[in-house]
Formats: sequence, structure tokens, C-alpha cells
Amino acid sequence: MRKLTISLICILVVSSTYTKAYSNHIDSKPDSTLNERLSAQNHVAVAYQLFPTENMWTFLKLNTRNGQIWQVQYDIEGENRFEVYLNFVPLVSVDKQVNGRFTLYSTQNVYTFILLDQLDGKMWQVQWSMEAKNRFIIPIK
Repeated sequence: MRKLTISLICILVVSSTYTKAYSNHIDSKPDSTLNERLSAQNHVAVAYQLFPTENMWTFLKLNTRNGQIWQVQYDIEGENRFEVYLNFVPLVSVDKQVNGRFTLYSTQNVYTFILLDQLDGKMWQVQWSMEAKNRFIIPIK
């Protein structure tokens, strides 16, 4: 009987620990910051990632292989949905493309992100906007 009780206690402790550890990895906590949500995404080497902005309707879609970025807006009504390029030209040649090469980091400016090439360290300032003339990506030297 004592062995059974000890076994049950061990199973409950391990189960409880696993549940707490698993729940800590879920990035949809209401108190999580934008950078925490972005950081959680950066651990996956996939071809495309969506990065939230502070604007609830706007995301940035990143091709993690070549650095191309699109501004994506969704709308409940369906009137204002769109996807536009921020940079049309890939930032690396086809032979140097690899999943997870590029990632985005938010800044304190709602409209500005930093694009990082995680292989060679190059960086770009990424600006999104509702107005086409204010959308751009420029190298940080």
C-alpha cells in the first residue's frame, strides 16, 4: 500500500510540473508583451512568419529565407483587407536562402521594426504605414 501511495504522489508531482512548464510556453497570455510574443515565434525555422504590430488589424509577414516583407491587414467587415510589399526585392541571392535566416524585432515606435539577418548580422529599418509613401525598408549601416 505504501509503494502505491508513493507512486501516486510521484505521478501527481510530475504531472503538475509538466502542466506548469507547458502552460508557461503558451504565448497567448493576456499580459505577454509584443516582444515576448515575437521572441516565441523566432524559435521556429519556417519559411514564413507573421509578426504582430501594436495595431490590432496589422501584421508583418516575413519570408525568413530572403527577407521580403509584406504588410498584412485584416478586417472583420471585409472592406479593408490587403497585403502589400514593404520590400519587393529579396535581400540575399537564391543560393544563400535558408529558412529562419531573417527575423523581425519590434521597437518602441509602433510603425518601426528592425529586420536582422541572423547569419551575417546585417540590419534594416522597416517602416510600415497605411500610406504607401511612408512604407520602406532601409539598411542600417
